[in-house]
Amino acid sequence: MKTLHFALPFVLIAVGCDMSPDYKQPELPVPSEWNTADDAERDSSHISAIGWKEFFTSPELQAVIDAALDNNRDLRIAVLNVEAARALYRIEKADQLLQIDAAANSSHQHLTEAEGAGPDGRTANHYQANLASTAFELDLFGRVHNESEAALETFFATEAARDAAQVTLIAETVNAYLQWLVDRETLDLLQRSLASREKSLELVTARQEIGLSSKLDLASAQAAVESVKVSRAIYSRFVEEDRNALALLIGKHDESLLPAEASLENTTILEDLPIALPSNVLLKRPDVREAEHQLKSANANIGAARAAFFPRITLTGSVGFASNDLGDLFTTEAAGAWSFIPQISIPIFDNGRNAANLDYSEVRKNIAVARYEKAIQNGFREVNNSLAARRLIREQLDAQRRLASAREEAYTLAHARYEAGLDSLLESLIAQDDMLAAQQAEIDALRQELSNTVTLYKVLGGGVLR
Repeated sequence: MKTLHFALPFVLIAVGCDMSPDYKQPELPVPSEWNTADDAERDSSHISAIGWKEFFTSPELQAVIDAALDNNRDLRIAVLNVEAARALYRIEKADQLLQIDAAANSSHQHLTEAEGAGPDGRTANHYQANLASTAFELDLFGRVHNESEAALETFFATEAARDAAQVTLIAETVNAYLQWLVDRETLDLLQRSLASREKSLELVTARQEIGLSSKLDLASAQAAVESVKVSRAIYSRFVEEDRNALALLIGKHDESLLPAEASLENTTILEDLPIALPSNVLLKRPDVREAEHQLKSANANIGAARAAFFPRITLTGSVGFASNDLGDLFTTEAAGAWSFIPQISIPIFDNGRNAANLDYSEVRKNIAVARYEKAIQNGFREVNNSLAARRLIREQLDAQRRLASAREEAYTLAHARYEAGLDSLLESLIAQDDMLAAQQAEIDALRQELSNTVTLYKVLGGGVLR
């Protein structure tokens, strides 16, 4: 008894042992400031605290995003991965608790006269019912605890991966929707240009019949019409491909989600995004959170690998009743039955298995550190690129709008000079081609500005609240 009292404090201390290394968050391998963000842009808040509906405020666009979040298969897989990780964590957590099973059995044996059962023999019956716990491990060195902790961090990582998948899906859906609007508006522009050129062809044909226009003018006018028809066919195909791309992201074909009245000009997206310091932004990005949880899981696995070098103690026990008569099994006539079987397993010679497993766990942690740092660096690059592009795209759009206006005025003057007989038709057609190209570029520049805001939403961490 004295020996037991002496050993008890050491047992209690051992129960609290945790063999995993202390977790330390790696230093950020990036500068403390963005390369291109102005002080006026910096904000202490974070984008993840804002729901996506506050970014994408157009009702038509919100309906498209809602449909994608409800039906997209990639996001559904990400959500199911979270459920699977949650179930695995519950399994690991259950291993830390005592498991009790109820069991009942009966045995029947025929006894002969030689066994003292009389000349006719007899049948001996035995019934038993008990509660048992099998191989419950005393987690003295934290092996089971660390395995459970690793499963928990893996679960958190899959949750972060789900958030990353949702942010990516929203950004891809919005960009696909914007591309559909661009191609459709370009197609409408080509339709108007074709109608204008067909009228010009009719005019040139009439003038050529009375000798006021040359065959060269007629051929040039016909070529201008066919050129726009080629572009119209191309953009008609683009529009159909855009519809198919959206259907894949949305998860279904639904024409009601693509209204005819939708346009780039009416598509509103929040422009004043909160831009905090890198340490605030990058650590809250879903992909960085995923990488850090994977790092914590790898850290816990080292603790489990270290614990494998130490003894494992398991307890098996049962308590119940036994009787030769089934009717007396749960009465005072039944005899009490119990068993208690402690077992200790001490690793002595394992051919280096435990050492190799520990080495593997430490390498996996180093890999996780590298992945975490890479996620930080990749996020820093993406944000810097988007911030730089935002300012330059605004300048590009303003200049493109001025260019389109100038090209339209030049075409008006050139066409008037042709009708007045001061210039050839070729001058008017060249001016018309230049105007069409500038108008197409203006539409695309507006898409780039909107798409840049969408990219900023994504690279700053996105808001996943619905």
